[in-house]
Amino acid sequence: MTIGEIKKLLQNGTVSAEDLALLENDSRVGVQKLVLSYRNRQQKLAKKKAAFLKRFAYEKAFWAKKQVVAGVDEVGRGPLAGPVVTAAVVIDDSFDLIDVNDSKKLSARRRLELYPLILQKAVSVAVGVKSAQIIDQINIYEADRLAMAEAVRNLDVKPDALLVDAMQVPVNLPQVRLIKGDAKSNSIAAASIVAKVFRDQLMADYGLIYPEYHFAENAGYGTKEHLAAIKKYGATPIHRKTFAPINSLTK
Repeated sequence: MTIGEIKKLLQNGTVSAEDLALLENDSRVGVQKLVLSYRNRQQKLAKKKAAFLKRFAYEKAFWAKKQVVAGVDEVGRGPLAGPVVTAAVVIDDSFDLIDVNDSKKLSARRRLELYPLILQKAVSVAVGVKSAQIIDQINIYEADRLAMAEAVRNLDVKPDALLVDAMQVPVNLPQVRLIKGDAKSNSIAAASIVAKVFRDQLMADYGLIYPEYHFAENAGYGTKEHLAAIKKYGATPIHRKTFAPINSLTK
């Protein structure tokens, strides 16, 4: 085979042990570089798969008892504008999206790619949203909890228990609270991606209504440009009036 053909073969997927052994004995420098690159990719893939399987540990404890467990996560506690958004996701042992991980570890492009796949592969997905007005009325922590409860109630498959990223959801279900749970549980990780993509799109839509604030770029967070826009144009109806520095900038 030519080096070009070998490159295509190694890029197309897993190569049999026999073919790989033949290629390793090929004296051409170009072939040896391709084999080394292939082995490195396979090692990284194996490591990623192992980490993915490890993140099923908490779910498997419930599956062993024939119980349905939902992962719950949120996004949007820190921004100066927009709602807090939560997601609840139920998966089963057929879930095979090995790139699903803590949404903060993924690029925006990869989150967008994974979002529809999660909706397709998951047993059930739901979101909860609490507006800036609700946040101002009851505080961000309580609004977050209510949004999580809303997401859980919106699931079309009733869970027997919840895996939650560091929060206590006000629903009458057993709950396992995990610090940095989106890096420890695949269902929480899936929920983190769904919540993030859903909220980012929502803020992009708000950006069309209030273009001066560039919500598509800052998602409501207090960037320099965002703060300057608040000083120049004032706060919009989606700004959190109780959040500093808005509570002083808008006086």
